[in-house]
Amino acid sequence: MDSTQPLNGRPRLPLVADLSAGLVVFLVALPLCLGVALASNAPLFSGILAGIVGGLLVGAISKSHTSVSGPAAGLTAVVAAQIAALGSFEAFLLAVAMAGALQIVLGVIRAGAIADFVPSSVIKGLLAAIGLILILKQFPHLLGRDVNPLGLMAFEEPDHENTLSELLRAFLDFHPGAAVVGVASILILLAWDKVKPLKKSLVPGPLVAVLAGVGLSLLLARLGGRWTIDATHLVQVPVADSLSGLLGFLQWPDFSSAANPRVYLAAVTIALVASLETLLNLEAVDKLDPQKRISPPNRELIAQGVGNMTAGLIGGLPVTSVIVRSSVNINAGGKTKLATLVHGLLLLLCVALLPMWLNMIPLSCLAAVLIMTGLKLASVKLFRQMWREGPNQFLPFFITVAAILLTDLLIGILIGLGFSLVFILRSNLRRPLRQIVEKHIGGEVLHIELAHQVSFLNRVALSQALAAVPRDGHVLIDARDTDYIDADVLDLILEYQKEIAPARGVQVSLVGFKEHYGPFEDRVQYADYSTRELQASLMPDQVAQILRDGNERFSAGQLLTRDLAHQREVTAGCQHPLAIVLSGASSRTPVEMIFDVGLGDIFCARVTGNLVSVGVLGSLEYACAVAGAKLILVMGHADSALMRLAIHAFVARQRVAETTGCTHLDPIVAEVQKSLDPRRVERWDSLALKEQQDCINDLYRAHILRIIATIQQKSTALQRLVQEGRVKIIGGMYNVRTGKVDFFECNAT
Repeated sequence: MDSTQPLNGRPRLPLVADLSAGLVVFLVALPLCLGVALASNAPLFSGILAGIVGGLLVGAISKSHTSVSGPAAGLTAVVAAQIAALGSFEAFLLAVAMAGALQIVLGVIRAGAIADFVPSSVIKGLLAAIGLILILKQFPHLLGRDVNPLGLMAFEEPDHENTLSELLRAFLDFHPGAAVVGVASILILLAWDKVKPLKKSLVPGPLVAVLAGVGLSLLLARLGGRWTIDATHLVQVPVADSLSGLLGFLQWPDFSSAANPRVYLAAVTIALVASLETLLNLEAVDKLDPQKRISPPNRELIAQGVGNMTAGLIGGLPVTSVIVRSSVNINAGGKTKLATLVHGLLLLLCVALLPMWLNMIPLSCLAAVLIMTGLKLASVKLFRQMWREGPNQFLPFFITVAAILLTDLLIGILIGLGFSLVFILRSNLRRPLRQIVEKHIGGEVLHIELAHQVSFLNRVALSQALAAVPRDGHVLIDARDTDYIDADVLDLILEYQKEIAPARGVQVSLVGFKEHYGPFEDRVQYADYSTRELQASLMPDQVAQILRDGNERFSAGQLLTRDLAHQREVTAGCQHPLAIVLSGASSRTPVEMIFDVGLGDIFCARVTGNLVSVGVLGSLEYACAVAGAKLILVMGHADSALMRLAIHAFVARQRVAETTGCTHLDPIVAEVQKSLDPRRVERWDSLALKEQQDCINDLYRAHILRIIATIQQKSTALQRLVQEGRVKIIGGMYNVRTGKVDFFECNAT
């Protein structure tokens, strides 16, 4: 997405977009700051101070482009409980300042990495739940039922109602004037989102909705009666009569409370809860960012710590990254942290200079802005996407959404994390490791791939897998993709390697064990390459089967684990190949890969058209008569450009040099054309593409059979080896699309 394109499609320059978004976030943040303070049983101005600190100070230090900080609804229960436990708001402020210092320490020691362990299903559940909460919680405010604070997020409400019962009561007990303003605001926002000229305008829809709401409120006041929107349905910013009166709203921490142990417990509680909420919200906000930028979590913890130290020292509530304000910011087109700074600056200036004007804004039009944000967060598309990803993703997502809706933000997230952990443990217990029986040249090897994280929970599964290795068998324990192995598991592997395996005659090979795991060295004890003994013991048909098995692994994407460094060392002085493959020169036919063989296992002769020259015959004779190879495979491939060229030249009665400029191709094409059936190509230009491909493949197959006959005719040495049964010559066609080789004998039709 273009960096100048907001979610709602309004094309704007970054500066204009940030100024506009900052204004919209300010309008939404103002009543939320007051609502959080009211729900926390704290002075109203403490919420405003927290919003200013979160916007200006945290916004300046943070490296997040879209996150907006301030007092969080998710902390209201914690804040209210700590204020009650400490007995005074001033003692609570000291705990907030201490919590900020702890957050700075957490950021310095890089504790923000904990966010990386939160499953994406939980993060998406958080976003969807916030969207649904905004819709459900703000709908009563949209209709003018403002008995609870605007920023309340918990299921249980202070008036002993809950989200659902409050929603039902809103239809029975609503304010007609506020409802008219709320519905009108929704219509304005919908128009701004759907009508192209309005969507592309520089004026943000939420600002128009707020201004229209104020104007409509003044008009309704003339009607009088229930149409008048009184102060209980408007923003209620504390109004000071002078600058000294404004400064009088500030409160200072009670440093004498430092002797109270409860202050330290409160500080730790606030630091941990605020940090967890910040990290989770930061993850969620980054997922909403159209430019998919990643915010550094440790820097965010430091920024939040500085913000909370400052808020605690001047009388503010604790601050965190807030998903509601952040999502409003992104939805309004915010590009950089400038939008956050603008929102903080507007909070400071307007609360200080224009509080009477702010108190004219109806809460119902602000509720409309939040409802529209909620509709974007809890989209039907998101639920469908999570459903399509299967139960392992959808169930943790759904449980997180339901838990947040029925409890509160923090408890719901913890429930979602716990449920996800159950799924992770269940997955680890069901598939703690991957076992593959590999058929190497030297015999079968049980390949055990350890998981990314191997905990003590995986010990039983690994013990059972090792116990199942037969006597005199081979086992490979593969830790190449593993970042962590529990000490108990390492002890199990060491005991098996040193004591149990030797007693049972089991060969233990290790791959990928890091130095800090202990006394483990990478070593491969089974033969994953051709030795003199293996070569001598195998018959031609057995070698052909080895190539078939290797090709099956290649086409299935299940290649064997090989110690290529060891193979390079042991094959440096000698080679004992099992086969020689005469293939074409196509870049799509890497023979060693196609048959999943090791170093020294096969000779490979590659020549355009698989033509048998003196050099090729010499290579074939040397591989079989001197080096001991038991099999000759002449391999072509489907969709051959050379075969197509030969057919085109035959049909057009032209030399290849005339059409391609390649003067040395004509003898090769002429040799290929000896295998051509003229009847198959007499209607070449009228054949369908599939029929042409079949014709090309049949030509290559016939050409391979003729090459095999030519080899036996021209080489008496190879003819003798074939007659004695010591060597076999077969053909093969490689399918460049599926990766499979179709083997056939000399007498194949």
